[in-house]
Amino acid sequence: MSRRSKFTTASHALVLSTLLIGGCNQTSSPDVSPGTGSKHDVVEIANGKLQGITQQNITVFKGIPYAQPPVKGNRWREPQPAADWQGIRNATQFGHDCMQKPFPSDAAPLGQTPAEDCLYLNVWTPNDIQNAAVVLWIHGGGYVNGGASPAVYDGSEFARQGVVFVSFNYRLGRFGFFAHPALTASQQGPIANYAFMDQIAALKWVKNNITAFGGNPEKITIMGESAGGGSVHTLMQAPASKDLFQSAVIMSGGGRSLMGERSISEGTEQNPSAEQIGINFAAKYAIEGNDEKALRQLRALSAEQVVDGLNLTALFTPTQGKPTYVGGPLLDGEIIRGSTQQMVTAGKVAHVPVMVGTTSQDIGYQYAASKAGLFDTFSEHAQQAQQAYDPDNNLPLQLLSSQVGQDRSMQEPARFFATQMTRLGEPAYLYRFSYVANEIRDGQGAQHATDIPFFFNTIERKYSALTAQDKQAALLPFRYLVNFIKTANPNGGGLPEWQAFQPDRANIMNFSAQGNAVHGEDPWKARLDAVAASAQ
Repeated sequence: MSRRSKFTTASHALVLSTLLIGGCNQTSSPDVSPGTGSKHDVVEIANGKLQGITQQNITVFKGIPYAQPPVKGNRWREPQPAADWQGIRNATQFGHDCMQKPFPSDAAPLGQTPAEDCLYLNVWTPNDIQNAAVVLWIHGGGYVNGGASPAVYDGSEFARQGVVFVSFNYRLGRFGFFAHPALTASQQGPIANYAFMDQIAALKWVKNNITAFGGNPEKITIMGESAGGGSVHTLMQAPASKDLFQSAVIMSGGGRSLMGERSISEGTEQNPSAEQIGINFAAKYAIEGNDEKALRQLRALSAEQVVDGLNLTALFTPTQGKPTYVGGPLLDGEIIRGSTQQMVTAGKVAHVPVMVGTTSQDIGYQYAASKAGLFDTFSEHAQQAQQAYDPDNNLPLQLLSSQVGQDRSMQEPARFFATQMTRLGEPAYLYRFSYVANEIRDGQGAQHATDIPFFFNTIERKYSALTAQDKQAALLPFRYLVNFIKTANPNGGGLPEWQAFQPDRANIMNFSAQGNAVHGEDPWKARLDAVAASAQ
C-alpha cells in the first residue's frame, strides 16, 4: 500500500471544527469518532486509527498513547500496553505533560497542564515519503521538569526536510524514580527507574509503529538534551534498548556520571539507599510498614502530594531533614548497570555513530574560597590546571569556578565520551555551541539549553527580535543535524567539513559566537586535559 493511500486530506473548515472541539487526549476518555477520516489525515497503527492534521505538506499527530495511564494501580509500575480503541482517535492536541511543579525560569515553558496521566507521544511526518529517517527526541529538565509540548520542541522543520520527528513524555521526579520495600515485596515487575521504562516503551513503540507514518524502523536516531542527553546514555547501555536505534545525539548530557547512580537497597546513613529514601517520603504522610497496605496508601496519595514541591529549583536548594527524593537514575542492575564512564570504557554500550556536544557556558559550578583552593581540587595536577586556566593569575575567582565547574560536568565528559566511542570504532562528531541570540546577548557565552532552538530551527518560537545573523546561525546546526539523522554523518550539502573526532588532534566543531561553523583543534584543550588528568 502506498503512503498516499493511507491518508485522506480534509477541508480547512472541517479541520477547524475538529480543532475547536478537540482537547488533551485522555486514554480514559479519548476523543474518538466513528468517522471515516473525512476530517483529517488518518493513519492506522497497532491500537487503532489516528486522525491528525496536515500543515504545509507535513502531517502532525499529537497525544498518541504509547502506554496506559500510570495512575492508581499503575503508579510505580512499568508502563502497561496501551489499550486499543474503536473508530478514529483525535490526534490533533498534545496530551498532558507529566506531573511536576513548573518553575518560572524554564527555558522551554510547558504548553500543557501537567498531570499524572501523561504517557503520550507526537509525530511530525513528511507527506508522500516512505522509509524516511526517524529521530526520537527526549526532553531535559533534570528528570523533574519538562515535557514534549514546549514550542521550541516543534518538529515541523525536521518533517519539512524529510525526517519523521517523534517526541514524548516520560514520568518525572518521584513518579519516575522511586523505591520502597513495599514495592519490592509486591513483585509486580521491575522497580525504581520508571522514567527509563517509559523511554524504552516509547522507543519500542516507534520501532513497531513508525512504518505507518512513513518512517524507517531500521533508521532511528535517539536525541536528547541535558537529562535527555543523560537518558540517551542510559538507552545506550540498557539491554532492552541498545539495539533499537542506529545513531545517537547527546546535547549537554555529560559523559561520565548519570546524575544519581544510587543503589536501590544498599546504602549508608550518609548515602541512604533508594528504599530508605522511599521510607522517608512515606513517613511524611504517616505511612508505615512494608506491606500491601502501605503500597495502597502510597498509591492513594494525590499527584500533588507525590510532587511535594519538587522541581529544578528545589532540587538544588539545600533542605533540612532526611531526603525524600532519590535524585534521579538508580543502579537497578537491569536498565542501569553502571555509570556511563564504566559502561563505555568496557564497551558495553550501543556501537553506533554519535554526535555529542555542549554549550560554551554550560552548567556546572565548582565552589572554592580562593584560587589556591580551587586548583587544589586538581590534587597533584594543580599546577597544570593553574597554567591552563589562569596562567597570568588575573582572572576572577567566580569566572574560574564557573569554568572549572562546567568543564567537569559537561565539557570534558563530552570529550571523554567521544574519545571512548572512537576507540570502539564508531565515528563521534564533537561540537560546542557558542552563539548567543542578539536579543539576549550580554558578552557571555551560550548558556545551557540555548542551543535547542538553533538545532531545531525554531528560533522564531523563542525570540521576538531576530537578526539576519541569528537566522544564519540557526541554519548551520540544523542542517548538520538533519544530515546526521539521515546518514549518521553531519556532512553534505556544501556545509563546511566536520571531521569525526580524533583524540590525538582534539578536534571540535565550534558553532561560533559570530554565527558560523569553525572546525579545528579545541582552544580549551589544555583546560580539559587538566580535568581529565585529575579524573583518572
